This record gives sequence, C-alpha cells and structure tokens, in this order.
Amino acid sequence: MLMMLAVVLTAALQPVHAETLLVVGDSLSAARGIDRDEGWVNLLQNRLEAEAPGQHTVINASISGDTTAAGLERLPEALETHHPDIVLLELGGNDGLQGLPPERMQDNLAQMIEKSQASGARVALLGILIPPNYGQTYTKAFANVFPTLAGRYDVPLVPFILDGVALNDELMQDDRIHPNAKGQPLMLDNIWPTVASMLDEASPGDTKQASRP
Repeated sequence: MLMMLAVVLTAALQPVHAETLLVVGDSLSAARGIDRDEGWVNLLQNRLEAEAPGQHTVINASISGDTTAAGLERLPEALETHHPDIVLLELGGNDGLQGLPPERMQDNLAQMIEKSQASGARVALLGILIPPNYGQTYTKAFANVFPTLAGRYDVPLVPFILDGVALNDELMQDDRIHPNAKGQPLMLDNIWPTVASMLDEASPGDTKQASRP
C-alpha cells in the first residue's frame, strides 16, 4: 500500500513539460491599432499562465505588414534565438492584399514549416481568407494554400483565425481589416483548441534541451 501511494505521489509531482511557443505573424498577431496587451497573443500567454503557472512562454515575433517572404527571411534568427517547441505561423494576409502569387506564398510557408521542423519545433498553420472582390480564381487559390500545406506536412490547421469576427462590425476596427480589442478573445478561442492539443502531445520527459549544444 505504501509503495502504491509513493507511485501516485511521484506521478502527481511530475512537473509539466515547459513549452516555448513562437508566434510568427503580421498585424493580426502584432495587435495593430490596439494595446499590445489586448492582442490575442498576449491573451494566449495569460490563458497558459492560468492553466499552468510559470510553465509556458509565448514569444510574439509578429510584425505589421509582413508578407510570407519577409517572415521567411527573419525566421532562422528567431528559431536560433528562442529555440521554440511550437511555432504558430500566421502569415499570408499581406500577400493576398498585395495580390502576390499564391504559389509564391505557398512556397514561402513551406520553407518556414521545413525550417521550423528541422529545428525540432512542432508547427501549426493559422489560416486567413481574403475578400471575394479579389476574384473567384485568386481567392480560391489563396484559400487552398493552407489546407494543402497542412496535408503535405501533417501539421494542425486553424482554417480561418477571424472566423466569427471578420464580418462583425462591432468586433472590427474602422479599417475592416483588423479586429478591435473585443474581437481578440474570439480569435484566441479559434486558435486555442489547436494550441491545447499540441501542448497535450508533449510528455513530461520530452525535452529538446538535451540535444542542444
């Protein structure tokens, strides 16, 4: 009986595996137009802190205006600096707004996934859609990029991070592109199930630190 109790206590005291999450995005993740503390990335840190105090760190490496090409260029340094366990890629919106070729966007995101995975990180894609006024052919090709990559690399996909937000004027800023502070918690609600699932995948003893120089 005492031995069984010791086993139970040991399991209960097993530390939660700490994770570093790196968000590489554009203005939708950089909280453009609102206080940065109100953005969904900071709200994610707050929720993780409430779930597991002191265990998880969220690094926001998002820059307003970034395209996938810009994100690809700066990703290696971010990976080297932060050694993330999880990388959340939220890019592509500016490619669409600028009418850049979806094929180029797909190639850039593919390279970002590969570089992140090569560093030992798990990756999730945070998808975005563009308005229909860009034409059916372009908007369809753009939308297909995210599920195509998710299937190719077997990574989780949030199909549309602005689901339930983008068409609600009360949740959007005057530019009708960026969510206001009220819309940020809903964005997090769209993303949270994917993040929570990825965190559950990590075992307490699974750490990359041992393999790092």
